[in-house]
Parts: sequence; C-alpha cells; structure tokens
Amino acid sequence: MTSIPNDLSGEVVLVLGASSGIGAATALALGRAGARVTLAARRLDAVEALAQQIRDQGGEALAIRADVTVEADVAQAVALTVARFGRLDGAFNNAGVLGEAAAITEIAGEAFEAVMRTNVLGVFHALKYEMAAMRRNGGGAIVNTGSVVAQATFPKLAHYTASKCAVLGLTRTAALEGWPEGIRVNAVSPGPIETPMAAIGFGSIENLHATLATTPAGRPGTPDEVAGPVLFLLSGAASYINGQELTIDGGFALP
Repeated sequence: MTSIPNDLSGEVVLVLGASSGIGAATALALGRAGARVTLAARRLDAVEALAQQIRDQGGEALAIRADVTVEADVAQAVALTVARFGRLDGAFNNAGVLGEAAAITEIAGEAFEAVMRTNVLGVFHALKYEMAAMRRNGGGAIVNTGSVVAQATFPKLAHYTASKCAVLGLTRTAALEGWPEGIRVNAVSPGPIETPMAAIGFGSIENLHATLATTPAGRPGTPDEVAGPVLFLLSGAASYINGQELTIDGGFALP
C-alpha cells in the first residue's frame, strides 16, 4: 500500500493574519505538527504571544508585524522567514476584514476600497512574494482564505462578498501559474466559525449560535475545524489537489 505523506515536520510555513481566530488556531496547529512557523499580523503583541506558545511546546516560531495592504510589509515577512529558516514551503493567507454591513446604496466608496485592499490586494501581495520564494526552492503549497459568502450570498455584504469571490479567482490563476513549478494553490471557504469577526458580523456570539441552531450542523464551527483542513492542503497528502475551493461550513450553504 502506498503511504500518504502528511507530515509537516521541518516544513517552513508563513501565516498571514495569525493574531486571532482561524489564523491563530492554524499557526498553533502547524507548530504541533512540527512545522517551523512565521506568524504575521498587524498586532505584534498577539503574534508574539502565540509564537511563544509554540516555542514553549518545543517548536520554532517567528513573530512579525505585517500589514498585508502594504506590499513592503509582505515582502519583508517572506524575506525574514527565508532568512530565519532558509526557505518557504507553505503559506496560509488568512488576513481579512469584514467591513460594516450596509446596502450597496449606502456603502461609501472608501469603505468598499478598504475591504478590497485587505482581502484582495493583501492576497495578491502575498501570492506575489510567496510564489517567488517557493520557486527558488522547487515548489510549495499555499492556502488562501475565501468564504462561504461567495456561494451563499447575503444582503448588506457586497464589499466582503465581492472580495471573497476575487480571492477565489486569484487562487485559480495562481494555481495554473504555479503548478509547472511545483507550487499548489488552494482555498478554504469557511462558513460561520466562532471567531471575533463572526461575533461582529452576527452582533454577538449568542446571536451566532441562535442563528445557526436550525442549520444542518446546528452550531458554528470552531477555528480548529478549519485549521485541520488547511494543514491537509499544505501537506503532501494533498499533492494532487490544486486550484480548488474547500468549503468548511457544516452544510450551511446547502440548498
């Protein structure tokens, strides 16, 4: 029987948007899986604390302040990762913002642009520098964070929905460009997950649970339930998966 490679021991993985929620859970899971992890976010204190947790458990971690809307920040995050660990094998591009809920006729242009800068331009910046670094060491794997809203559309979230549709487009294009060089690019599209962002979107954690009580899963997902699939897509077990969107929503988007 052919063995399935799914060991991340020694792999070097950059997590952008690692300060809380899904990003934090994934960074910690990567550390437990033996990866050497760079945690990057705008809040340096938060990623420093998480990096220390990984070190306390015997892992290797580097914390960096980076704003994905600033191209130089992303370039530096990749460069510092390579300088510290010697290469870049994987990346999880998770940084994102929700934006204030409003009808299309009420969303200010500046508010729309702010969401697109983080959620779309940020992913573009990440792919640009991550793929270049991976090309130099013969390949790698990247996972972008999409959203179930690209499938199950909601009113008053035009900016967020448009941004996540764009992320899927970037994912597919990067997958085609990266495949000949051994670089795989996929996306995870979480449904309602119990995170600070979801609490804002639903008004509170209590509202989140109440709203999901009648959905197939009957509850929101946990950040760890997204982290596991991300690690799978980054691992050798997913070596023939490229340009795909993996929906993680407990059946939320089912008709």
